[in-house]
Amino acid sequence: MSIKKIGILTGGGDCPGLNAVIRAVTKYSELHNIEVIGFKDGWKGLLDKRYIDLNHKSVSGLIHKGGTILGTSRTNALKDQETIDLVINNFSHLSLEALVVIGGEGTLTVGSEFHKLGLPIIGVPKTIDNDISKTDFTFGFDTAVSIATEAIDRLHTTAESHNRIMIVEVMGRHAGWIATYAGIAGGADAVLIPEFPLSVEEITKIIEKRKAAGKLFSIIVVAEGAPIVEQQKQSFVHKKIKDDFGRPRLGGIAEQLAQKLEEKLNIECRVTVLGYVQRGGTPSAADRVLATRYGHYAVDLVLKKKFGQMVCLNGTKLSSVNLKEATTSLKKVNKEIWDVAKTFFN
Repeated sequence: MSIKKIGILTGGGDCPGLNAVIRAVTKYSELHNIEVIGFKDGWKGLLDKRYIDLNHKSVSGLIHKGGTILGTSRTNALKDQETIDLVINNFSHLSLEALVVIGGEGTLTVGSEFHKLGLPIIGVPKTIDNDISKTDFTFGFDTAVSIATEAIDRLHTTAESHNRIMIVEVMGRHAGWIATYAGIAGGADAVLIPEFPLSVEEITKIIEKRKAAGKLFSIIVVAEGAPIVEQQKQSFVHKKIKDDFGRPRLGGIAEQLAQKLEEKLNIECRVTVLGYVQRGGTPSAADRVLATRYGHYAVDLVLKKKFGQMVCLNGTKLSSVNLKEATTSLKKVNKEIWDVAKTFFN
């Protein structure tokens, strides 16, 4: 029998391109006479049975808008048996035949577990951190890198004018893809990421070498989850508040690094924390296209009833991978791209 009704939700942090996926899923589903409902605020909406009907009119003009019209939250729908049963019962009561889950590690892991429990789930990878396994790129990453690169470009002029060290803190809890790509694109003089920690001494030597060559300013890019080696490789927790998945808010490494470098080099250091501007606003053209392709392919998987799969990008081609396989581990920055970045630490 053909599919008649599906649901869609967006979980975790907001991300440029989410609305493009929602639009693509809705419009392509309509071509196949499939009714689409969108749950409000991620898994929380399914728990509360809060949703909106999605159709051609409601998603018109969405492709260029950031954020998500459905809203999002970091809700752990697996926290106890009562919650699990509620999700399954609500899914059944709404007569859904598939659920397209758009999210990062936490959201997709929940989706994978519900598929094991019998729900027909299709995953769409979303994160500006680009750290989901089995896919080359996630939408939102290109936009975040572009924003970070522009910030570095602008900070160059201030750094050079005042002979300062400018430290830019970007997102990246477990993986330093944004910092690495933006560092390369923006011509950073050093990049700190979780995968390849640098010590204060190493950074100091880079800056001293630049000074000896007559370069009196430096740009350093740090991922929020990067450690300082002298601190027992611990990331800096901005607040001890944790989300439903037990993850604390990170942040503060840039300030700590600035203090240490000023003490060692007697050079003024200034910090810019990009924070949420990286994932807000209008998605880039590349992210709009990738998000649209992801949404379109997700519906193809629904039509083929290939549930328990996540859409993925390999090279320029889309395919799918088992959700459990995609959520078993995070994709970290590899040595090849790191070697490219560190070539320019001088």
